[in-house]
Amino acid sequence: MEKSYSDSYKEAGVDVTAGYQAVELMKKHVARTKIPGVMEGIGGFGGLFAPQLEGYEKPVLVSGTDGVGTKVKLAFMLDKHDTVGIDCVAMCVNDIVCTGGAPLFFLDYIACGKNVPEKIAAIVSGVAEGCVQAGCALVGGETAEHPGLMDPDEYDLAGFSVGIVDEKKILDKTNVKAGDVIIGLASTGVHSNGFSLVRKVFDIENSDAIHQYAEELGAPLGEVLLTPTRIYVKPVLELLKQVNVKSIAHITGGGFYENLPRAYGEDLNAVVHKGSWEVLPIFRLIQKVGQIPEHDMYNTFNMGVGMAVITAAEDAEKAIAVLQEAGIKASVIGEMTAGDHSVVIEEN
Repeated sequence: MEKSYSDSYKEAGVDVTAGYQAVELMKKHVARTKIPGVMEGIGGFGGLFAPQLEGYEKPVLVSGTDGVGTKVKLAFMLDKHDTVGIDCVAMCVNDIVCTGGAPLFFLDYIACGKNVPEKIAAIVSGVAEGCVQAGCALVGGETAEHPGLMDPDEYDLAGFSVGIVDEKKILDKTNVKAGDVIIGLASTGVHSNGFSLVRKVFDIENSDAIHQYAEELGAPLGEVLLTPTRIYVKPVLELLKQVNVKSIAHITGGGFYENLPRAYGEDLNAVVHKGSWEVLPIFRLIQKVGQIPEHDMYNTFNMGVGMAVITAAEDAEKAIAVLQEAGIKASVIGEMTAGDHSVVIEEN
């Protein structure tokens, strides 16, 4: 059988053989993510998955899609490509678990200016690691070479995940009441939101700031900024087994002011107490260097809280213990009050 190649297409900027090589290099990473339900290896036209439905009364599928955003610019500049895939998975599966669902499988999409197989494989290694952390399978994806649209060293990364939840276990924000408490789950840093502002603050494209050691951080700036988004799936699924969780908010773009209200009704306010959790040094540095108003910080970044869980006050102690046992630092950061669907951030 004649092997597939096209010199004409290669002269136009697309090397199909590089794509085949990238697939071969990534297979070992994909294999790490195989879980019960995976029916076919990578390389077909569609990823097949047979969900295990035993124990579900009325299974409901829940989906999530997202990308890494301009954080990939730092990966280009640092020539480090094995972590942004974790970010991509995290942004999807963390949304899914907010419904009470467990992610089943994930697909990625990588658009690049030039397909360098080793670089693509490094990106997919991060995707695979994210899937392992989330307990879901990487069942397929797509790599598209876009010469003329993207510079040879550039790429963009997006993903899509499907999860499952029993209908009776879907979290319902109308169960949240005044007097309930908000538990903040620690983030690993900036995660994958607000990087357009981060890049502006540090003038990243026009300086060597990301290569410089930052005393406030105890590490090079770029290393800290490239820290992957924390994946909360397994700890939160364990929490859901042991505690009556009423609602969950993933603190992403828009920070506290946009994301917290998605987790409670129109007649409530979230009152958040500053000082009740650790605001990571990277946020202090961003605010100082950029001279950014405090409101804008809380309206852009997670400020050290990557996810917020709402429970009854009497369940808070157990919830924190379960999360800490799972390796997640957590604390009560506020409470729900009667109100007009606002977020109030005040001194503790």
